Amino acid sequence: MAAIYVDADACPVKEEVYKVARRVGMDVLVVANAFIRTPSEPRIRFVLVDAGPDVADDWIAERAGRGDVVVTNDIPLAGRVLETGAEALSPTAKVFTTDMIGSALATRGLMEHLRSFGEITSGPKPFSQKDRSAFLSALDAAVNRARKKA
Repeated sequence: MAAIYVDADACPVKEEVYKVARRVGMDVLVVANAFIRTPSEPRIRFVLVDAGPDVADDWIAERAGRGDVVVTNDIPLAGRVLETGAEALSPTAKVFTTDMIGSALATRGLMEHLRSFGEITSGPKPFSQKDRSAFLSALDAAVNRARKKA
């Protein structure tokens, strides 16, 4: 059964994921290493994983595959699930593709390098209603692509 996996640490669009999943009849797995309240519905499940670096990412990557959608800000996780045939997108509506994941990983590495030298980089901008709307559209498109693959 196709599912939407949510890398839930600091994910601002969980409610939007639930809304789309209800409409299209997909399961949602909200994965995190600390408790997150989720709706008490049969198709929405919270998965608590052990604490540690990449534990939630590993759990998702081991299970997501063709026909699934993964919502994450984590570029390495997006790369891993793309290899399995899953769709991947960020809460900011960025659709990860096999064509762009290499350059996204390189940019991520460069930014980490700059931060290690004390370069000041800005954090994410505040999340707006326009961002939520863009995410809903991107999630609908990702669900449609995933269903065609399944």
